[in-house]
Amino acid sequence: MISKFYSFIFCFFLLLNVQAQKNDFSLWNNFLKKHVSKEGKVNYEGIKNNPDNLNFVLQSLTKIIPDENWSKNEKLAFWINTYNAFTIKLIMDNYPVKSIKDIQRPWDKIFIKIGSNTMSLNNLEHDILRKMDEPRIHFAIVCASISCPKLQNEAFSSSKIESQLTNATKEFLSDTSKNFISPNSLELSKIFQWFSKDFKHKGSLINFLNKYSDIEISEHAKIKFKDYNWNLND
Repeated sequence: MISKFYSFIFCFFLLLNVQAQKNDFSLWNNFLKKHVSKEGKVNYEGIKNNPDNLNFVLQSLTKIIPDENWSKNEKLAFWINTYNAFTIKLIMDNYPVKSIKDIQRPWDKIFIKIGSNTMSLNNLEHDILRKMDEPRIHFAIVCASISCPKLQNEAFSSSKIESQLTNATKEFLSDTSKNFISPNSLELSKIFQWFSKDFKHKGSLINFLNKYSDIEISEHAKIKFKDYNWNLND
């Protein structure tokens, strides 16, 4: 009986530890608060001067291995945070750099180790995140460029991710440097062109935009796409 009791206690605390890992992005959250402004500007020089902060974040993420028992929100939070953290890692490995596109094939580099798998940013985006039927991920993951959605200066968490994704989407749409919206005319980020299929799963692109825009857009509005500024978001 005693051995069974201790076995139960061990399993109970093991379960608690696994659950804590799934939801604990405190190191990443603290890193973002320290190095990212509310406007999404990243202090890469500050990160370079104290690289241990980022290394600790990456080590904490690589110890977590999502599985089929995780909820969709837990997976979304983990993979979004992981994508953004390793994007910063990619920049720092090549810093100083004026643009992520100055790095050779940046999204195809195999350098993200999660468990026994080593992946690229493209793997995370196209093979995992885009398959989760959540188009708002495009306003949460960041490519370290001025025309990208801004890097939020707080970690995504499973308990808040619904409101976080909605806020990130609304914030991106209302930023007139990235999107200009009027009832009958749109100048949109090329994100809406590159990933057009993702925004049409439950209707048209206009249907999607009207869910998050403060301006009611006509279904017949004319659409143009803005030039993309790939300069570093520093």
